Amino acid sequence: MTPSSTSLFPLRKAALRPMPSGVRGALVREVSPCPGDILRTTWHPAPTGRHHRLGPGALLLTWTRTSSGGGMDVTAHLGLDTMEVTLATWPNLHGDWSRTVHPTVYETLALHAALRVATKALRPASHQANA
Repeated sequence: MTPSSTSLFPLRKAALRPMPSGVRGALVREVSPCPGDILRTTWHPAPTGRHHRLGPGALLLTWTRTSSGGGMDVTAHLGLDTMEVTLATWPNLHGDWSRTVHPTVYETLALHAALRVATKALRPASHQANA
Protein backbone atom coordinates (compact mmCIF):
# COMPACT_ATOMS: atom_id res chain seq x y z
CA MET A 1 0.00 0.00 0.00
CA THR A 2 1.70 3.19 -1.20
CA PRO A 3 1.10 6.28 0.96
CA SER A 4 -1.10 8.86 -0.74
CA SER A 5 -2.63 11.77 1.11
CA THR A 6 -5.74 11.72 -1.08
CA SER A 7 -6.70 8.06 -1.45
CA LEU A 8 -9.29 6.73 0.99
CA PHE A 9 -8.67 3.21 2.22
CA PRO A 10 -10.22 0.95 4.85
CA LEU A 11 -8.09 1.05 7.98
CA ARG A 12 -8.33 -2.72 8.41
CA LYS A 13 -6.14 -3.13 5.30
CA ALA A 14 -3.34 -1.13 6.92
CA ALA A 15 -3.81 -2.23 10.55
CA LEU A 16 -1.89 -5.48 10.14
CA ARG A 17 1.34 -3.78 8.99
CA PRO A 18 3.56 -1.04 10.40
CA MET A 19 2.84 2.46 9.10
CA PRO A 20 4.75 3.28 5.92
CA SER A 21 7.74 5.58 6.16
CA GLY A 22 7.02 9.23 5.50
CA VAL A 23 3.62 9.28 7.20
CA ARG A 24 2.58 10.47 10.64
CA GLY A 25 -0.47 8.21 10.79
CA ALA A 26 -3.90 7.50 9.32
CA LEU A 27 -6.36 10.40 9.38
CA VAL A 28 -9.95 9.19 9.88
CA ARG A 29 -12.16 10.56 7.09
CA GLU A 30 -15.29 8.39 7.36
CA VAL A 31 -16.61 6.26 10.20
CA SER A 32 -19.66 4.04 10.11
CA PRO A 33 -22.10 4.22 13.03
CA CYS A 34 -22.23 0.40 13.11
CA PRO A 35 -19.90 -1.03 15.79
CA GLY A 36 -16.86 -2.75 14.30
CA ASP A 37 -17.69 -1.54 10.79
CA ILE A 38 -15.26 0.10 8.44
CA LEU A 39 -13.15 3.18 9.15
CA ARG A 40 -11.99 5.00 6.02
CA THR A 41 -8.73 6.85 6.32
CA THR A 42 -6.06 8.68 4.37
CA TRP A 43 -2.37 8.77 5.15
CA HIS A 44 -1.30 11.94 6.94
CA PRO A 45 2.23 12.92 5.85
CA ALA A 46 4.97 13.29 8.41
CA PRO A 47 5.75 16.93 9.19
CA THR A 48 8.72 18.28 7.28
CA GLY A 49 9.44 21.33 9.45
CA ARG A 50 7.80 22.52 12.62
CA HIS A 51 5.26 20.22 14.24
CA HIS A 52 2.13 20.09 12.06
CA ARG A 53 -0.89 20.32 14.34
CA LEU A 54 -4.15 18.60 13.49
CA GLY A 55 -7.13 20.81 12.72
CA PRO A 56 -10.16 20.96 15.02
CA GLY A 57 -12.08 17.68 14.98
CA ALA A 58 -9.39 15.76 13.09
CA LEU A 59 -8.63 12.32 14.48
CA LEU A 60 -5.29 10.68 13.69
CA LEU A 61 -4.42 7.06 14.47
CA THR A 62 -0.78 6.02 14.85
CA TRP A 63 0.66 2.59 15.58
CA THR A 64 3.97 0.88 16.14
CA ARG A 65 4.90 -2.76 16.53
CA THR A 66 5.43 -3.86 20.11
CA SER A 67 8.88 -5.06 21.06
CA SER A 68 7.53 -8.49 21.96
CA GLY A 69 4.45 -10.49 21.09
CA GLY A 70 3.87 -9.16 17.57
CA GLY A 71 1.10 -6.74 18.54
CA MET A 72 0.67 -3.05 17.83
CA ASP A 73 0.61 -0.11 20.22
CA VAL A 74 -2.11 2.18 18.87
CA THR A 75 -2.68 5.83 19.79
CA ALA A 76 -5.49 8.21 18.81
CA HIS A 77 -4.77 11.96 18.60
CA LEU A 78 -7.55 14.55 18.44
CA GLY A 79 -7.20 18.07 17.07
CA LEU A 80 -8.90 20.78 19.12
CA ASP A 81 -9.20 24.53 18.42
CA THR A 82 -6.05 25.43 20.34
CA MET A 83 -4.12 22.19 20.70
CA GLU A 84 -3.76 18.54 19.85
CA VAL A 85 -4.36 15.94 22.55
CA THR A 86 -3.81 12.23 22.99
CA LEU A 87 -7.31 10.82 23.07
CA ALA A 88 -6.59 7.18 23.83
CA THR A 89 -3.95 4.48 23.73
CA TRP A 90 -4.41 0.78 23.19
CA PRO A 91 -1.30 -1.26 24.00
CA ASN A 92 -0.38 -4.55 22.33
CA LEU A 93 -3.40 -5.01 20.05
CA HIS A 94 -3.29 -8.04 17.75
CA GLY A 95 -4.75 -8.70 14.31
CA ASP A 96 -7.31 -6.29 12.85
CA TRP A 97 -7.36 -3.78 15.69
CA SER A 98 -9.60 -1.35 13.75
CA ARG A 99 -12.64 -3.02 15.35
CA THR A 100 -11.27 -2.28 18.82
CA VAL A 101 -10.74 1.44 18.22
CA HIS A 102 -13.94 1.96 16.19
CA PRO A 103 -16.31 2.78 19.11
CA THR A 104 -13.95 5.39 20.58
CA VAL A 105 -13.33 6.99 17.18
CA TYR A 106 -17.04 7.10 16.30
CA GLU A 107 -18.17 8.48 19.66
CA THR A 108 -15.40 11.09 19.79
CA LEU A 109 -16.06 12.44 16.31
CA ALA A 110 -19.83 12.54 16.93
CA LEU A 111 -19.35 14.29 20.28
CA HIS A 112 -16.95 16.83 18.75
CA ALA A 113 -19.45 17.60 15.97
CA ALA A 114 -22.29 18.01 18.48
CA LEU A 115 -20.22 20.32 20.68
CA ARG A 116 -19.25 22.42 17.67
CA VAL A 117 -22.93 22.85 16.70
CA ALA A 118 -23.93 23.66 20.29
CA THR A 119 -21.10 26.19 20.65
CA LYS A 120 -22.15 27.94 17.43
CA ALA A 121 -25.81 27.98 18.49
CA LEU A 122 -24.96 29.52 21.88
CA ARG A 123 -22.74 32.29 20.50
CA PRO A 124 -24.23 35.76 20.52
CA ALA A 125 -25.37 36.89 17.06
CA SER A 126 -22.57 39.49 16.89
CA HIS A 127 -19.93 36.73 17.16
CA GLN A 128 -21.63 34.47 14.60
CA ALA A 129 -21.35 37.09 11.86
CA ASN A 130 -17.55 36.98 12.29
CA ALA A 131 -17.26 33.17 12.45
